[in-house]
Amino acid sequence: MEENFPKIKNIFPKDFMWGASTAAHQVEGGNVNQWSAWELAHASELAKDAHHRYGHLENWHEIKKQAEDPNNYVSGVAVKHYELYEQDFDLVNELNLDSFRFGIEWSRIEPEEGVWDEGEIEHYHRYIAALKKRGIEPVLNVWHWTMPTWFTDRGGFTHHSNIKFFDRFVKKIADEYSHDLKYVITLNEPNVYATFGYLVGIHPPTEKKPLKFTWVYWNLIVAHKHSYKILKRANPKIRIGVAAQLANIQAKRPHNLIDETATKIMRYLWNWWFLIRTRKYQDFIGLNYYYTDYYKGLLVRENPELPKSDIGWYMEPEGVYPLLLRVWSRYKKPIIITENGVADSHDEYRRWWVEETIIAMERAMSEGVVIKGYFHWSLLDNFEWRDGWWPKFGLVEVDREHGMKRTIRPSSNWFGEKVLEIKNRGRGHESID
Repeated sequence: MEENFPKIKNIFPKDFMWGASTAAHQVEGGNVNQWSAWELAHASELAKDAHHRYGHLENWHEIKKQAEDPNNYVSGVAVKHYELYEQDFDLVNELNLDSFRFGIEWSRIEPEEGVWDEGEIEHYHRYIAALKKRGIEPVLNVWHWTMPTWFTDRGGFTHHSNIKFFDRFVKKIADEYSHDLKYVITLNEPNVYATFGYLVGIHPPTEKKPLKFTWVYWNLIVAHKHSYKILKRANPKIRIGVAAQLANIQAKRPHNLIDETATKIMRYLWNWWFLIRTRKYQDFIGLNYYYTDYYKGLLVRENPELPKSDIGWYMEPEGVYPLLLRVWSRYKKPIIITENGVADSHDEYRRWWVEETIIAMERAMSEGVVIKGYFHWSLLDNFEWRDGWWPKFGLVEVDREHGMKRTIRPSSNWFGEKVLEIKNRGRGHESID
């Protein structure tokens, strides 16, 4: 498949970040926050509803037993990344990756309101030091949906007055870690958090209240702006952005007025609404890309039947190319692909997905788009929120039944070799800030 790669030298600059992403709650284990509380309260309900949600999937016969088990929906000890992080960082090196996106769990370092856990703060100091010792660039994601229960008991981001508590958390992060970091992501997918938690009601707190959704979404904008200022005061050189979940939204029938109008509306509401309002507070645009959506008629999504990932998402990895062009044309800021991957337990599609994505990045960069890095989701098989443990996104397989054994997947070995090849042929220039 080598012939699919254009023979272009120096498209990827020598300081391009090749990495993988994680989220603290999905890998660490032992977290006590609003998500862990919700899991325990809803695990049986989610298991009983599994056939309704997943019975249409082609792999239902493979996942049925796990999906109908309440234990599937409890993060528990996760994959013990909290204890095994050094082993996992060695895997990052083995895959020839040089960057790693991670989270600091708010509920660990401030388990009670106004009470800092110095042991946990020191843990993350050791964590960052272990990355840097291996030559891996640490990229911190401050908030990835989870919060201490004392914060959500106060109403979380539904109340503007609560933003001061998040500000205090960010200031602690800035004071402790900012001088060890070049890149910080403040918020992960605020559009998904607000929509799924307060509009469609499938993530905690599982409400369907449009007014609350609006308040939460707006308060996340304010929280990001405050975080940007706090972090910049601590370290003016730090690069700050948001990891936005962006879809390649297209008209099902090109040039059809209704479909094109629906497409423009959805692009604005899903992709651009948050970014427009925070553009002056972004040093880069973080882009999480998983799917292309086609709209037909009055905001009806109608995607092709094939190919689909294990989780049922239509797969069009090359769809990141037009999305990169649109983001660049709108914002003219460096882009980091902060998440990108596929649920693929049999490792059938991952190599194809990554290969098409690399080609799409090369094509976009050849047209002037500035891309600073690519972070695959995820380094490890992890806890996929309300879907639980059966979706497998990891570059590294984790056998939770046999001592958390880590095994690099064949597609991931190929990815690591491809990264090394690209680095060797692309060391000629620095990227543009």
